[in-house]
This record gives sequence, structure tokens and C-alpha cells, in this order.
Amino acid sequence: MLKVIKNLKKHQFLFEELVKRDFNAKYKGTSLGIVWSLLSPLLSLLVMSLVFTQFFGRNTPHYMVYLFAGNIVLSYFKDSTKSGMTSLMANAGIITKVNAPKYLFLLSKNVSCLFNFMLTLLIFFAFVAFDKIAFSWSFFLVIYPVICLMVFNIGVGLIMSALYVFFKDIKYLYDIFTQLLGYLSAIFYRVDAYPLTAQRLFMLNPIYVYIRYIRIIVIDGGIPTLRHHLLCFIYALVVLVIGCVIYKKNNYKFIYYM
Repeated sequence: MLKVIKNLKKHQFLFEELVKRDFNAKYKGTSLGIVWSLLSPLLSLLVMSLVFTQFFGRNTPHYMVYLFAGNIVLSYFKDSTKSGMTSLMANAGIITKVNAPKYLFLLSKNVSCLFNFMLTLLIFFAFVAFDKIAFSWSFFLVIYPVICLMVFNIGVGLIMSALYVFFKDIKYLYDIFTQLLGYLSAIFYRVDAYPLTAQRLFMLNPIYVYIRYIRIIVIDGGIPTLRHHLLCFIYALVVLVIGCVIYKKNNYKFIYYM
């Protein structure tokens, strides 16, 4: 960790320029630019609410907020990991010419995606207020799953970017995987209708764990259990460690496949 911080300071200018480039490139050529960061989740929410409210939302309190919480977490995960996956190959021209840690390119993608996510989080809390959910001091705890999710995304990004260098087809398989993950994350339906055993199985899905944490805080007005806190932390830490090991093991090979 200290080495990463040291390298970030050493290559601060490069890192800042990468973040600016990644953020601007996402909306380059569009008329609305950064406004799409706000419109995109709103349009997705509108479509999902029109499709699912009559089927799943009749008996779900604050269903729009329920949908929104799941949608923004899943979107952040998908955007961060998919952009992270291609971060090495997309910057092959720079990597082969500049002597800088390769993970800087992945981290810059994650910072850009995190900024977009924070913007959508502001819109989310605007919906919370509109839905007449009383604000509480416990809302500040939302920062915990956000930090854990950020670390988790970096870990997944490290794994996927390393694999993508060697296996380009994984990009298409990952699209199928994230689609399946969305269906298994209870974005638009509730899991309490399932048997207790099935509900426990949902906790094996890290994305659902992070979504559930936010819903407990915002919608249920409660505090997640210690076990829930530990799950958030463990998923983030384990995936990050695995990602670092894979990255370090294959770091010297990347240059030969770019």
C-alpha cells in the first residue's frame, strides 16, 4: 500500500492527466456532456419502474428508492470493472513508452467511475427526500459500503485487466456474467419471499451485500449487523488480494502481449 501511494505521488501529474482524459473521453462528442452522468441512471430507473412496479413493487415500500439503490450500485460495478478490464490494452501505446506502474491506468479508470457514481448518489438522495424518507445520522454509514465497493471494483479490475491481456474473448463473456449478476442481485425483486436458505445464498453475492447494506440504512432505517459489516470488508479485501497476486505474477508478461 505504501508503495502504491509513493508511486502515485511520483507520477502524480501522469495520474491526474489520465483521470481527466478518462472522464472527458466518456462524454466526448456528446451535446450534454457530464449531464449524462445524471440522466443515464434516471432514464434507467424510469424504464425499470415502468416495467417492474406492477409486478414487484405493489407490496414494496419506497419501491423507486429500492430500485434506484440496486441500479446505481450495479451500474457502478459494471462501469468500473469493464473500463478497468480494458485499461491496459487501451493504453498500450503509453505503457510501452513510459516507465510507470501499469496499475495507474486501472486506478485512473476507477477514479473517473467513482466520480460518476458520487454524482448519481446525490440524485439518489434527492429521490430519497422526494419519497419522504426521513434523513438520519445513520445515512452517513453509506460511505462504508461505497468504500468497500470501490476496493472490490479495483480488485476485480486487476483480475480482469490481467486476463484480458491474454484472452480477448473474456470481454464478451464478462458482459454475459454481469447481466447474470444483475438478475441475481435482487435489483427489482425482494428476497424475503424466498426460503431462509435461499436468502442466505444471496449473501454469497458481494454486489447484493453492498446493495442490501444501503437499503437497510436508507429504506429500513436500521443499522446492518456486525456480520454484514464484516462481509462487506472481507469480500473487498479478498478480491483485492487475489487481484494483486495475479497482477504481480503476470506484470512482466504484459508487455509481450501488447
